[in-house]
Amino acid sequence: MAPRNTTRTAKRDPLTRDRVLRSAVELADASGIEALSMRKLGESLGVEAMSLYNHVSGKEDLLDGMIDVVFDEIELPSSEDGWRESMRRRAGSVREALSRHRWAIGLMESRVTPGPATLRHHDAVIGCLRQGGFPVALTAHAFSVLDSYIYGFALQEKSLPFETPEETSELAQSIMGGFAEGAYPHLAELATAHILQPGYSYGDEFAFGLELILDGLERGLPKGRRRK
Repeated sequence: MAPRNTTRTAKRDPLTRDRVLRSAVELADASGIEALSMRKLGESLGVEAMSLYNHVSGKEDLLDGMIDVVFDEIELPSSEDGWRESMRRRAGSVREALSRHRWAIGLMESRVTPGPATLRHHDAVIGCLRQGGFPVALTAHAFSVLDSYIYGFALQEKSLPFETPEETSELAQSIMGGFAEGAYPHLAELATAHILQPGYSYGDEFAFGLELILDGLERGLPKGRRRK
């Protein structure tokens, strides 16, 4: 009797839109959005690129879906926590998502056919602000200024030439060492008295700026809705 063949062929997971989108997100996380192509995505999934078109209609549809995946990771605000705490937590959640998916910065609000997670997120933000006593116009202003700050801060963090406090200190000292003493006194003061202090992290500036915005928005609320 011939020996029994115990080798088993690995069963490939069926190709679905969700699997395609999540694989695309992983590729973009690893190599950047510029390196993403249907051919490379197909290779990562072990299929021909043409097979992908059964699940996404093209590159724009792929990008729409990828952004929807990112929005699905963001914590939805709830009016039960109060508008201020909800916006604070939502801002932190957006920032965390963008730190995982840096390629998404600049694309989050650019899609003309947003997916269900994107629309659900926006609706929850608007609903939380409205239930917190924000008039419609102030709700629009709040949404705009919060997202401008969050996305802008994330973009600035992405472009900074340092990540750790040690790298920040080294860069600051290198820059300061390149100009004559007293040439730029205010820059030198800021670096010495703030940036070069133990434990400094540029990321900590996020919470300070966010509180300034929340304070300003609260002042715009009808008096009966402000904190006492």
